[in-house]
Amino acid sequence: MKHRKIVFVCTGNTCRSPMAEAALRHELKKRKIRWYRVASAGLSPKEGAPMTPFAAQALDEAKIARKKEFSARPLTEKEVKEAHAVVCMTESQRRLLAKYPNVTSFFALCGKEIPDPYGQDIDVYRATLRAIRECLPRVIQICCPPVEESGGNEPKGE
Repeated sequence: MKHRKIVFVCTGNTCRSPMAEAALRHELKKRKIRWYRVASAGLSPKEGAPMTPFAAQALDEAKIARKKEFSARPLTEKEVKEAHAVVCMTESQRRLLAKYPNVTSFFALCGKEIPDPYGQDIDVYRATLRAIRECLPRVIQICCPPVEESGGNEPKGE
């Protein structure tokens, strides 16, 4: 059956949201949680831009697999409507999408925003990834509830 989709959103889709995407995918795999796909997008990305080198380096150092051919893309209204949950890095980003009931933020879920590391040094990117990873248990609890399975392969009611 159809997987539920979690979408992380930041401004340019080159730092925070792709790190969150990779980190959640890693955590779901580690926990053997199925039936969720993870993506990322930006509110105003330069389409096709690669992940920043420091974002990629922070993920590599943490031994978190990432898309090797990543390219920034915009968030679409269709994607928001089809997603199980859309998680913004900041409250101001969430407010821009407030008309959608499935949109939340790291602040709403974890009580902290994820500041933009763009243009800063590798230590800031490492700290950003750490902050994202610290919030993932709560993100999983709220956004990735267990899906009951029938016959071991398909979620019920999907």
